[in-house]
Amino acid sequence: MEVGPFRLGMRTLKTALAVMICIILFKVLDRGAPMIAALAAVFSLRQDLTTSLTFGKSRILGNTLGGGLAILYFLVKDLFSNDFMVELFFLPLLVIIVIVVSDGMNNNSGIISAIATLLLISLSIPQGESFYFALSRVIDTFIGTFIGIGLNFFFKPKPIEEKHEIEEDLAELAKKEEELEKLKKKVQDRVNAEKEHDEIEK
Repeated sequence: MEVGPFRLGMRTLKTALAVMICIILFKVLDRGAPMIAALAAVFSLRQDLTTSLTFGKSRILGNTLGGGLAILYFLVKDLFSNDFMVELFFLPLLVIIVIVVSDGMNNNSGIISAIATLLLISLSIPQGESFYFALSRVIDTFIGTFIGIGLNFFFKPKPIEEKHEIEEDLAELAKKEEELEKLKKKVQDRVNAEKEHDEIEK
C-alpha cells in the first residue's frame, strides 16, 4: 500500500508482528522485558527467507560472541564487586575483542549485532543480579533471532513487494559503495600529501 512517498509493505508488517510476538511470548513465559529479543528479531528480518537465513547465520555468530563476552564481563565485574573501573576499561576492551575476532572469522556483517548484544546485555544487568540473569538475556537474543527468521519462512513477500525491497537494498548498497570510494580517495590523498611532505623535507 502506497500513499505518496509513504509505503506500508510486507517487511514493515512482519517487523511489527515480530515485536508483537516477542511481547506476547515474554508475557506468557514471564521472562521479563522483551527489549533484547524484540531488537534481535528486528535486526534479523530481511526481505526474504534466503537473505534472512544468510544474515541470520551472521547474527547468530554475533549473538554468540557478544553474549559470551557479556557473561565474561558479568563474571569479572562480580569478581571486583561491581567496580566502576571494570565498566570503564574492561567493557571497551571487550568491544575491541568483538571487532578483532569477528574480522578474523570473516563475519564483518555481524560486528554491529555482536557489539549491540554485548552492550545491551552488559549495560542492562542490574547490580546484584545472578549469573543466570545474564545467561537469560543471551537466550533472549536467540529467541528474537529465530522469531525473525521464522516469520520470513511463513510469510513470503509477493513478487512486486520483493522487487521493491530488493531495489531499496540495492540503493542502500550503492550509497555505501559511494561512501567507501570517498573514504578510499580521502585516505589516498592523505598518503600522497605525506609522501610529498617527506620529499620536501629530504
